[in-house]
Amino acid sequence: MQTTRSTRTQVAIVGAGPAGLFLSHLLHRQGIESVILEHRSREEIEGTIRAGVLEQWVVDLMNDMGLGDRMMREGHFHSGITLRFDRQSHHIDMAELTGGKRVTVYAQHEVIRDLVAARLEDGGSILFGVSDVQFHDLDGKTPRVRFRRSPDGPVEELRCDFVAGCDGFHGPSRQAIPAATRTEYQIVYPFGWLGILTEAPPSHPELIYANHERGFALLSTRSPEVQRLYIQVDPKDDIANWSDDRIWSELHRRLEDESGWTLKEGPIFQKGIIAMRSFVCDPMQHGRLFIAGDAAHIVPPTGAKGLNLAVADVLVLSRAMTAYYKTGSTEGLERYSATCLRRIWKAERFSWYMTTMLHRNEHESPFEQRVHLAELDYVVHSRAAMTALAENYVGLPME
Repeated sequence: MQTTRSTRTQVAIVGAGPAGLFLSHLLHRQGIESVILEHRSREEIEGTIRAGVLEQWVVDLMNDMGLGDRMMREGHFHSGITLRFDRQSHHIDMAELTGGKRVTVYAQHEVIRDLVAARLEDGGSILFGVSDVQFHDLDGKTPRVRFRRSPDGPVEELRCDFVAGCDGFHGPSRQAIPAATRTEYQIVYPFGWLGILTEAPPSHPELIYANHERGFALLSTRSPEVQRLYIQVDPKDDIANWSDDRIWSELHRRLEDESGWTLKEGPIFQKGIIAMRSFVCDPMQHGRLFIAGDAAHIVPPTGAKGLNLAVADVLVLSRAMTAYYKTGSTEGLERYSATCLRRIWKAERFSWYMTTMLHRNEHESPFEQRVHLAELDYVVHSRAAMTALAENYVGLPME
């Protein structure tokens, strides 16, 4: 493949999702240059609506980096969650259990908008709409990333010291780690989520997680005018089978309790079904390639860990790269996978725990289903169990 143009940077970042954008900002703060290559357009990445629950330390990091102004104005700050089962509601006061920590409901695409705008304002380089990304010499001292700025455009080459693969589960970065050297761990769950966005006022000040005999349901929020709700469905179901009336009927059945609380309805303007999986790639590095975020791991959304894990990965990576450029030390880079995977597996455990405890799995026996209800009953009546849930939900400390 012949190239028509060759440029140089210190870190080539593939992917302008949360991982890639946070990494570029963190490196910029340390005087380290980077270029982000993104196959989608700016409009697409900023317009793809995705939920977001930010852990306390991520909110603190955004504010410390000067990126949190809009988040602090428009985000929803939740000090607890409600667990609902057997038509009874139980509040988990996370702030009281964790010394004042809370979570912030601020959609992922809003985070991306803030990070893109700030990075471009700083003079950062983000190339949108690139295609045909290929890696070369990852084992050498000067890796190269080849790409096209458009499907019919000339091949360009970006030479760098390191490559950060932040290109999601389906991107090319993970595949660049030789199959013989990587192990992939995965669970594909036999259920999915049907999610809706509705124009309605909030029905509850915080998130409600419901275990119901008809399946899981979740009430969340997006803004004072727009709410986000989910119900457990067959991941292979056709969204055409779900009329608005049928969706609202299921939400009422699964979310309402004996207190007389009522779910507020409104026009549904978006709906879709997503599958759920847990996934981990080990190791997360090969030569001078380091993968982060969804390229390295996937969690079911029940534990609200996806974006937060991505930021944790690149915080570790930025620290390791900073040490390399300032002192020549490669210790942090060599330990990148091991450091990240300790946190990742804890988040995978918590997400699996929340998912299996709250969902109805048709492949489980009645005995197993009763155990999950017993677990919920234990959690809401044991301060130790509530504390463990709260500590994981608001975010474990960064090492």
